[in-house]
This record gives sequence, C-alpha cells and structure tokens, in this order.
Amino acid sequence: MDPSKTDSFSEDRYLKFPCLPEGTRHADGSLALNRFSSTITSGHDFPGAKAMLYAAGVPNNEVMSKSPHVGIASVWWEGNPCNMHLMGLAKTVKKAVVEKDMLGWQYNTIGVSDAISMGSEGMRFSLQTREIIADSVESVTCAQYHDACIAIPGCDKNMPGVVMGMARHNRPSLMIYGGSIQVGYSDLLRKPVNISSCFEAAGSYAYNTLRQPDDGGDTSKTKDEIMDDLERHACPGAGACGGMFTANTMATAIESMGLSLPGSSSTPAESPTKMRECVKAADAIRVCLEKNIKPRDLLTKRSFENALVMTMALGGSTNGVLHFLAMARTAGVELTLDDFQRVSNKIPFIANLSPSGKYYMADLYEIGGVPSVQKLLIAAGLLDGDIPTVTGKTLAQNVASWPSLPQDQAIIRPLDNPIKSTGHLQILRGNLAPGGAVAKITGKEGTRFTGRARVFDKEVQLGGALNRGEIPRGENLVLVVRYEGPKGGPGMPEQLKASAALMGAGLTNVALITDGRYSGASHGFIVGHIVPEAAAGGPIAVVRDGDVITIDAENNTISMDVTDEEIARRLGEWRAPVPHVTRGVLAKYARLVGDASHGAMTDLF
Repeated sequence: MDPSKTDSFSEDRYLKFPCLPEGTRHADGSLALNRFSSTITSGHDFPGAKAMLYAAGVPNNEVMSKSPHVGIASVWWEGNPCNMHLMGLAKTVKKAVVEKDMLGWQYNTIGVSDAISMGSEGMRFSLQTREIIADSVESVTCAQYHDACIAIPGCDKNMPGVVMGMARHNRPSLMIYGGSIQVGYSDLLRKPVNISSCFEAAGSYAYNTLRQPDDGGDTSKTKDEIMDDLERHACPGAGACGGMFTANTMATAIESMGLSLPGSSSTPAESPTKMRECVKAADAIRVCLEKNIKPRDLLTKRSFENALVMTMALGGSTNGVLHFLAMARTAGVELTLDDFQRVSNKIPFIANLSPSGKYYMADLYEIGGVPSVQKLLIAAGLLDGDIPTVTGKTLAQNVASWPSLPQDQAIIRPLDNPIKSTGHLQILRGNLAPGGAVAKITGKEGTRFTGRARVFDKEVQLGGALNRGEIPRGENLVLVVRYEGPKGGPGMPEQLKASAALMGAGLTNVALITDGRYSGASHGFIVGHIVPEAAAGGPIAVVRDGDVITIDAENNTISMDVTDEEIARRLGEWRAPVPHVTRGVLAKYARLVGDASHGAMTDLF
C-alpha cells in the first residue's frame, strides 16, 4: 500500500464487488478482461441481465461471455460551449472501443455553466455538481458491472467529479479532456478577448470607463456597443475557457498525474488532434485492462505532488486547492493545505497565461503544449517523470518524443527567469482564518495589503454596490463577503463577477476576501476559502465595518486588528442565521458538506 494512503480513507470503506481474479483466462487461453461484467454475463445466474444486454446491442453469446464492458461517461449537455461537443467525442470513443473487441456503453451526467450562472442564484448549484458527477460515475459503473471507464469532461467541476467517481469504483479508467476554446477577438477593442473580458468590462461599464483604445483607430463606439461586441465575440466556439482558469488547471494537473493521454489538456476542443485522442483512448483503456492499472494505483502522493507542481508553474486556479483535496481524500491519499504551501514555496511561476498573463491554452498548444512543459520540468527535477500512467508507460516515457519548447517563445519563461520565483497560491492563516484560507498572489499587485473592512453578508450586496458605483477610489478597502461558504451559501458560489468588475473598474485600492470562492479567471488581491466559514461561526462572521485587515503573503497571514478577547466577545453575542434553503439539492448539500480546507466533500463522515 502506498505510504500516503491513510487507514481512515482506505478502500475497504467502499462497497466491494465480486470479480474474476487478476490473470484469469478464458477457455481459449485469452486473458479475461471482463473481470466484473462476467458476474452477470457468464452462465445463467442473471438471465434478466443478459436479456436486457442483448436488447441493448450485444450481438451474440461469445461477445456476451468474453468482451469487457467499457462505460463511456460524457458530461455532455447543450447550452454551454465547454460541454456541447462532448457527445460527438463520446461517439468517436465508442466506435474505437468496439473496434478493439470491447463493448462500449455511453451514458451521461450533468453540469452547470459557471459563466452563465455567475453572479446569480444559479451559481449556488455549481460546486455541488462535482458530487453529482462523482455519484453518477460511481453509480453507473458499479450498478452496470462495467469493467472500465472512459470519462469525457469539459467544464470546471467536471474533471474532479469524474476522477472522484473513478477513485470510488477503482476500475481501469482514463479521462479525455474536452479541450479548450479558441481565442476570441473584439474588433472594437482590437485585441483578443475571452469570457473573463466580459466580466471585467462590466466593471468598466458600471464606472463609465469602458471605451475603445486610444491607438489611432476608431473611438466612436458607445459603451453599450462595446459590450455588445464583447458578448458576441468572446466565445467563438466549443471548448472550455481558454486561460489558466479552473478547467485547464484541473486538466493539466490530471494529465500530469497520469490519468489522461499525453497532450489531452492542451489539445483544442475542435482540433483533429482531439478526435485522434479519442481513438487512441481505446488502445489505452485496453492496456489498463490488460495490466490492471486502476485509478488508485495512479492517484498517489507522488502524482498529487506533480499536480501541485504544474498548478504553481502555470499559475492555476485557487479552485484547484478544493478539488485536489477532495480527489486525494476520495482516493485515500493524505494531502493537506500545508502541502500546497510547501510546493508553492519551491516552484517558480513561469507561465504568461491568462488571467494574469497574455496568452491562452490554444497558444501553448502551438508551441508543444503541456507535454513540452512537462518535459522541461522533468529535466529540471521539479516534476516526477517516473510515475505510472494510463498508457502503461511512465510520464517521462510519454513525453520523451515531444518537442522541447522553442527558444524564441514568450509563453513559458525560463526557470532561471520566472515571473515569480515561487508559486502564486498562498495558504494564509490568522485570527480571521484559523482553519486556513487560499490567496492568489501573482506578485503584480504586491504581496501585502492593509485596508479597512467593508462588510457584505452576501455577494449580491457587493454586486449592488459595484453596479451603483459605491466602492470609492482612494482609501484602501478590504471588501469582506461572507455567508457564501459551502454551508452558508449554500454551495460556495464563485465570485468572478465581483472580482472582474473591480479589475475592469481599475479599483486597485481594493482587496477581496470571502468564505466563498473565486473563479479561475479571477485575479487581483483576492483571498477565498476562509475557514471556518461565517455560517459555522468563524471569526469572519463578526468582522465589522472599519476593522483594519492585513493580508500578508510574505508571512502567510490574514488578520484583523481585533484582540482575541474582543473576537471571543463578539462570537459570544453572534447567533447563527436561520438557513434560507431547507429543501432540495442545496439543502442536502448544506447538511452533508464539509469545510473548504478539507475539500468541501459530502461523504467525509
């Protein structure tokens, strides 16, 4: 057993299923790859199951008794560019699986578009979809006795959701990332744009500073015409948000953990290469079946270390902290906030990628993609190239034939000349966050901020103040948004609308802190995931307007100038608010969910 696997999260807490012993062979001498499905397809113990499978398309008794069943789980749905193309990818995967003498069974799970729901009550439903996706993959794989799983996610919560489901059922599995969107372009602003540009422009719109650039071109367009142009051209087609936002953060990390094919995370959604990856996935899943490579064989402390290294090097999302913790605990790997800080302290931030940089994943693809970055980091001894992967080879072997990054490229900085000598994610603690908080500090905004608190009990209150132009320039302010944690939200909604509006308005005198979370597209001086959250009686619940708050990324602290005695007195007078949601999925989520410092999981009893 891997030494990082802890007894308290050991695999025997999941339901056990009978299966053929590893190495079992059929009567003709071929290796039995249908180790789980044979329970219902061999003999006549489950005639109803076989009757239903014949009706579903199994052609004959030989295929019924010998072929492995591969579940193909896509997070397809219409209405979101991140996911709208996944059904087509899944059909390509199924065709390739069948051609490799396996049975492919397509099924589906759900998603929520963060960009569509951002800033509205709909965003409360986003994070909990990670659990629904994990539940779906576990449920279908186990109930249908699938022998293997190929998952095809596209948006933020999709990736950790499918990996958590894989870790639960622990049958040979791999992930195909749906891929990134191409970069949009605004003719009126005369520059590349993406979904984050829309939210930042909203801040400029509210503060009446949205106008065309003063570069000698047209400057006649109104702010409404500019907004119309942005909304029309920010998202030019299928694929997940193109910067180093949460979707690309998770995809690059999972590839670096060995659970997807080389290049999966940087291959654009609509490229022919993505379709070829879908075909190659059939060969890879057969290798996993033959060698009995299981998710929990790949989800180890070493592979999570790789995930953290890639996240720090590329400037990934704060949401990665939530998701890595949840994935690790699902797989029985001991991973804590301290691991994030330890890796951040040693890994340089080298990627000039949006949201804090200039380029996009589609640009990185053109110079070699994530495998070329992995090759660089492996050669430097920063990334573990010896971990096993779904190809049956090591990570280093997977990327050996990929090109090195070109000398004249400007996307990935040299390791000896980084954007920042250490990582951008910082774990903060102090009298405001005794259980931890996560800051995204690229260094562009400085590393220390002190300001007077202005408190909002919900994001909508801050949004209203921003829309009315009520956040002044001048005096340093720390905007505190509380009761937006996993329980208090409920649902721990992302707050990109607020953070992007502040950037667009040019309010550099402002920092944002919350017990909720921020989008991977957020940048600026922001701190999220404050634990304990306000709804659980954390100190953030008793911050008052005018309290002086200091965020110090050099000493990893977040504190207010209030004595411990005064905090205790205020908490003694505090009363927990009555939950405003008591029925439905959000009520169940609030009842079950744990804190952000432990991944906001719903099955960690």
